[in-house]
Amino acid sequence: MDVTAEDRIKTIFSLFDVDRNGYLEEQDFTTMAASVVRAARGSGDAAKRALEEAFGRYWATLERELDANRDGRVSYEEFSACVLSPERFGDTVTDFAESLSALGDPDGDGKIERPVFIDLMTAIGFDRPNIEALFDAFAPDGDDRIRVEVWAEGIKDYYSPGKTGIAGDRLVANAAG
Repeated sequence: MDVTAEDRIKTIFSLFDVDRNGYLEEQDFTTMAASVVRAARGSGDAAKRALEEAFGRYWATLERELDANRDGRVSYEEFSACVLSPERFGDTVTDFAESLSALGDPDGDGKIERPVFIDLMTAIGFDRPNIEALFDAFAPDGDDRIRVEVWAEGIKDYYSPGKTGIAGDRLVANAAG
C-alpha cells in the first residue's frame, strides 16, 4: 500500500478527534494530552508538563491559523490545509515531536524502550501492530531501544507533505504489513 501525506493526516485527524464529532476542538487536545501523560508513568513532572504544553500550542496554532469564524472548531479540510504547510505549522510540529519523544525517555539516557513507546503510542490511539512496525522501522538497538532523536525526526517526517516511504507510514491503518 502506497501511503501519502494525506493518508497520514487523515489518520492523525481521526485520532485527535477524540470525541468523534468530525471536528477538532480544544477539549480533544486536552483529553489526548491527559491520556498520553497517564501512559507516561515513569516520566517526570517537567516532561509531562512539556507535553501538555505542546498539545496546548498545537491547538492554539490550529485555532489561530484556521478558526476564522472563532467557533472553537476545526474541520478536516481546515486541518489538512494547515498541517501540510510547513511554513505555517513546522515550529508546532517540532515542539510536539521533541516533547513527545522526550517523554518517552524517563531515565534521560537518550533511548526509548519498546514498552514505553508502545504505551505512549497506544495512548494516542494507534493500533498495536502499526506501533510495533514503526518501532522496528526505527532500527532498535540490541537492547530493543530507539534513540530519542530518531523518534522526533520520525514525527516531523510524518507531517512532511513531500515525504513518501517513511517509517511513519506504518501508522496508517493496514500499512503495518
